Amino acid sequence: MHDQHRLESLIDNRHPCIAITTREEEYALNLIKATTMHTGQQLWIWTAVRGVYEGLFEGTQPLENTEHLAAALYHLSSLIVKPALCVVIDSADHLEDGRTLRALREVIQSFRGTESCLILLDYRDTLPQIIESEATALELSLPTEKELEQIIRRTLKREDKRRPVRAKLRPRDLRTMIRNLRGLTRREAEQTVVDCITDDRTFDAEDINTIFAHKRQRLHRSAILEYVEAPVDLSSIGGLRCLKRWLKQRRHALSQEARDFGVPPPRGVLLLGVQGAGKSLSAKAIAAAWQRPLLRLDPGVLYDRYIGESERRLREALRQAETMAPVILWIDEIEKGFASAASQSTDGGLSQRMFATFLTWMQEHEEPVFLVATANNIDALPPELLRKGRFDEIFFVDLPDTTVRRQIFEIHLAKRNRDPEVFDIQKLAKAAQGFSGAEIEQAIIAALHAAFADSKLLDTDRILAAVNESPPLSVTAAERIQRLRSWAKGRCMPAD
Repeated sequence: MHDQHRLESLIDNRHPCIAITTREEEYALNLIKATTMHTGQQLWIWTAVRGVYEGLFEGTQPLENTEHLAAALYHLSSLIVKPALCVVIDSADHLEDGRTLRALREVIQSFRGTESCLILLDYRDTLPQIIESEATALELSLPTEKELEQIIRRTLKREDKRRPVRAKLRPRDLRTMIRNLRGLTRREAEQTVVDCITDDRTFDAEDINTIFAHKRQRLHRSAILEYVEAPVDLSSIGGLRCLKRWLKQRRHALSQEARDFGVPPPRGVLLLGVQGAGKSLSAKAIAAAWQRPLLRLDPGVLYDRYIGESERRLREALRQAETMAPVILWIDEIEKGFASAASQSTDGGLSQRMFATFLTWMQEHEEPVFLVATANNIDALPPELLRKGRFDEIFFVDLPDTTVRRQIFEIHLAKRNRDPEVFDIQKLAKAAQGFSGAEIEQAIIAALHAAFADSKLLDTDRILAAVNESPPLSVTAAERIQRLRSWAKGRCMPAD
């Protein structure tokens, strides 16, 4: 009803042309038909296969010789004797022809100031610029949680008539399923429910994993947002005591209960620090600890050679994250995506426009999307990103001290089925001064390879040898790390 209200509002305000880009063609057509019946207008639909036909009546014969869009537009302009909606489906490819484009522009011009409207319905957002300037874009919403519940009940009822279906769900499980279906289209949500019951004709809590798998597959197809498995929790990361305490206080702050209590949802954190110190691992741990899906946005995949496509991809990625909320949105090495925005770029202002769009979203989005951004190079970050209020907090992740290095050695040895008590952890922690958590892990892996090749057990001496053989980043990039520490002092909260 929300979409129908917006469509009717555009028609009432006499917009001559409306552009709808969607993969839910059936939903869009049903929406247009409902609007037409409510407003009392005629409805004409064109497709390249059928030509022009009346859209409100099933089985109506199409008009002859109207398969070509230019001819169809000519007939439409002569057919309309009272207010009508004219729907043109998948027109983008046909508008490469100059005559067809001219005919479309003339129809739009003839509808201007009247109660008739031309609706361009397409699955791609590739209209010519001149048509984009004439058309008003209508973005259809994805199904709400209430609508998703209706889809579940309607689909189960329909399938039960075909073959009996047993539905055994507690209210809490149903809410979890609905939350996991968020972000899918109506057709995708319905198909997901059908897939859940195909084998055993049962719909229960075990199907939550199936729903989650469908969402993950959908994300992989999008090639913009990537679903990331987050098997770790905060206990599997050494150190970061201040960050862990901050996250623990806000663990349930994305819930509806927190909203009802008056707690605003946390917006995000920026993790700045030395490479390999655990920033990316922390993003995964936050998702695991908060039990929220983790979506990774790679800014590099946003940029496209076609004008306007990069901005569209960014808007689509952020919108997708909002529809799947509550989620954790992770942008790794954010400085690489918006580095050009911090200087005089040579890309015609694309980086600045992309960055401005991102900042606006950070400031104004209302859905519970918690942003985790990581960065290694402070010099490449635009100053606007660091302004107070963009993030809830900026944490500086430094190299681990001796106590934290002990924890890291113990974690990685236990992870590889080794008893830390057998090793001289204090000696290892002291020898690995200046090592990051990632470098400590690699030293253990190198020692494991050496022990396996010699058919020996892993021991302290082999790990010490691996530590001594490989100088850490704190030695090879000492000046850069010191500059980063100097900048962070007084500007960031220490993560540990």
